[in-house]
Amino acid sequence: MKAFIKNILRPYYKRFKAYTERRTFKKRLSAQRGEEIKIVIGSSGIYEDGWIPSEAHFLNLLDEKSWRNYFAENEIDYLLAEHVWEHITLEDGKKAASLCYKFLKKGGRLRLAVPDGFHKSQDYIEYVKPGGHGAGADDHKILYNYKTFSAVFEESGFKVELLEYFDEKKRFIANKWNKEKGYIHRSIQYDKRNSDGQPNYTSIIIDAIKV
Repeated sequence: MKAFIKNILRPYYKRFKAYTERRTFKKRLSAQRGEEIKIVIGSSGIYEDGWIPSEAHFLNLLDEKSWRNYFAENEIDYLLAEHVWEHITLEDGKKAASLCYKFLKKGGRLRLAVPDGFHKSQDYIEYVKPGGHGAGADDHKILYNYKTFSAVFEESGFKVELLEYFDEKKRFIANKWNKEKGYIHRSIQYDKRNSDGQPNYTSIIIDAIKV
C-alpha cells in the first residue's frame, strides 16, 4: 500500500519540487541584482557561496526561451559548468556555447570542466567514457580532449584559456586559477583522489571568455 501511494504522489512531488527550485532561483537572482551575477549550470544542488545554482528543467542549455525568462542578453558575469557538456552531443554542445556567449557580458567568463580523453590512465578512460562504468557515464555522449573541447567555444567567438589538461603525450599541465571565478571540485587541487599529489582524477578545465 505504501509503495502504491508513493507512486501516486511521486509526480506531484516532482512538480512541487521543480516549482520550489524555480521560485528559489528567482529570489536568489533578485537578491543578486546590482552585484556580479554568478550562475552554476546544472548544479545538482552543489554550489559555493556567492553563486546561484540552476537546473536543466528551468535553465536549459538548449532552450533560449528558458534563459530569457530570467536574463537579458549581455547580463551575466560568470557561468560555471562542471561535468555538464559531456552529457550533450557535440552539436548540442556548440549550440549551448553560443547561448552562453549571448547572455554573458563582454569580458564575462564561462568556466567549464569535463572528463579528459587524453588522461594517462586507461582505468580513468574506462570510467568516464560514454557507456563507461563510472557514475553517470551511461549518459555521457562524448569524451573530449583539450583541443576538441576548446574548439567548441572558439567556434562561438570565445577566447579560451586552458587551466588543467593532459596533452597528446600524456603530460599533465596545470595553470593557476582563482576558485572565486568558479570552483571545480574534480581538479588536481580539490579532488581528494589526488591527495598524493598525482593527477589520478582530473578534468579538462578551461575558461571561455567573451571578447
